[in-house]
Amino acid sequence: MTADELRSLQAPLKAQYREHPETALVTLRAEGRIGENVTCKIETGKARVEAGLHPATGGDSQSACSADMLLEALVGCAGVTLSAVATALRGTLGVSKDAPVGFKEIRLNFDLDTDATDEQVATLIRLAERYCVVYQTLSHPANISVLHHVISR
Repeated sequence: MTADELRSLQAPLKAQYREHPETALVTLRAEGRIGENVTCKIETGKARVEAGLHPATGGDSQSACSADMLLEALVGCAGVTLSAVATALRGTLGVSKDAPVGFKEIRLNFDLDTDATDEQVATLIRLAERYCVVYQTLSHPANISVLHHVISR
């Protein structure tokens, strides 16, 4: 894609966000259902993925690991953004340097079909939060370093 094609594609969005900034706030959604053999079937509207335990925690390597998916999402986002910035040489949309990029809020909801007591449910949720690598990483962000290597000029 050329810089002109990217600008043309993004021009109506930039105009909309300038005139109606509230439309730039988008709610993303992903849903999952507990599957067999300690898995979670995730529906994003774009793809269907079955997440499971990492082999280091007893997984069988047949299902996607959520921690790997977090890293893959970072690589995908950074790669697409790098490509867009390199194409436009001014940022992805460049509407305003003051406009925050990223999630403003994340809500994790569980619909539990159980006869467990309130205390048991509270313990279940507390332990799920404690041992979920992705939840812990988002709650207590890791130090991230960005490195680069120019392989040709």
